[in-house]
Amino acid sequence: MTSTFYLKNPKSKNKSLIYFSCYFKKESKKFVYSTGEKILPEHWDQINRLPVFRGTKKANDRKAIKIQLDRYVSCFENIRARCLTVNQDFTSQLLKKTFDEEFKKAPTGKNIFFEAYDEFVNQKKRNQEWKHSTEKRYQNIRNILESFEAHTGYKLTFNSINSKFHAEFTHYCMEVKGHVNNTYSRNLGLFKTFMHWAYDRENGYTYNDDFKKFKKKERVVTQQIALKIEDLQKLMNHNFEKSKAHLERIRDVFVFSCVTGLRFGELSFVTKNSISDGYLHLKEEKSSEKESRTIPLNDLALYILKKYEYKLPLITNQRHNEYIKDVFKDVGYTWEVEKNVTKGKEVIREKMFFYERISTHTARRSFITALKREGKSDKLISKITGHRDLKTLNQYYQVDDEAKKEAVNDTFKIDFQTVKKAN
Repeated sequence: MTSTFYLKNPKSKNKSLIYFSCYFKKESKKFVYSTGEKILPEHWDQINRLPVFRGTKKANDRKAIKIQLDRYVSCFENIRARCLTVNQDFTSQLLKKTFDEEFKKAPTGKNIFFEAYDEFVNQKKRNQEWKHSTEKRYQNIRNILESFEAHTGYKLTFNSINSKFHAEFTHYCMEVKGHVNNTYSRNLGLFKTFMHWAYDRENGYTYNDDFKKFKKKERVVTQQIALKIEDLQKLMNHNFEKSKAHLERIRDVFVFSCVTGLRFGELSFVTKNSISDGYLHLKEEKSSEKESRTIPLNDLALYILKKYEYKLPLITNQRHNEYIKDVFKDVGYTWEVEKNVTKGKEVIREKMFFYERISTHTARRSFITALKREGKSDKLISKITGHRDLKTLNQYYQVDDEAKKEAVNDTFKIDFQTVKKAN
């Protein structure tokens, strides 16, 4: 790879900027960088791409310009040689970062890996490609990567994303952070999305594609809690003490989600103007590509809305998750249940109280499960919940032991009285 210089405006009668240039073949990209130096085109040697040093057209500041241009060539060759020595990708982004630090006095010491990650996140945010929840997930991945680097001493560069990294990162997530298969697989998938972006030749951060070989842990469908109609009845009939009035508001919001199937984040879109003829017309302003949804409101949902004058008493998702456990504890859901999670090849069984397993997501899961139990079609349910992928929808459906027993008894109705008499 060679470098050269050229004038921005070679036919100008005024001084023109001098550009440094080289070509990154793997990226199919021409790299251009302004040196900040200026010269009259008549004082520029177009063949040798340098200031004229002899004759009547030589420039007065030719030596100073030549010294500065030599600095660019030297910096270019040094960074390229260093990359070859340490087996690191020599990319246009790395060269730009080095030039910025050397000639524009940009802050040094930053890891280009994390700089690229921040650029990736900012680009997605500017293009409005993500929901707020997605932004939080990618911020969480960045935090995990930083803590991984600090804990293990494994220096993160694009060239170090290889099979060794995969093994070390998997061990750190599963053993140190205590992630289960589903959490690890989701996070690794998000990380690979970033790596695909960095690998894209348009972004030019790396040629290393080892990350494509990284395999996720097999996702396991975890048995979750889904409430029944009698549970909702019990919740609504419970009277809270005056000192726990806040729990009544939490319960009402939770039950409203149970009978509408709304995600917690969608509850803020519920207003009096969005309701007509017993239906909620939902349109998320931040997700204009989504279709509007018409959600039927039953008597209980309308009762809750009228109780709060069509303005649900919402708090943060995190606080709601904390308080909803207190609601169920107060109502009496204090028996122990077993939670099974898969970590690597091991199934871990953990005893916990029923109320500890309740979260804001339980409401949406209960809504879907209740309709499925009544034999309602996936297409009908998805029109209410907004699911586009029926596979995702069915992951919400929880089949408990009682439902299994009912299915078997209803199917195998065999008269065995004659058999009993024969014995």
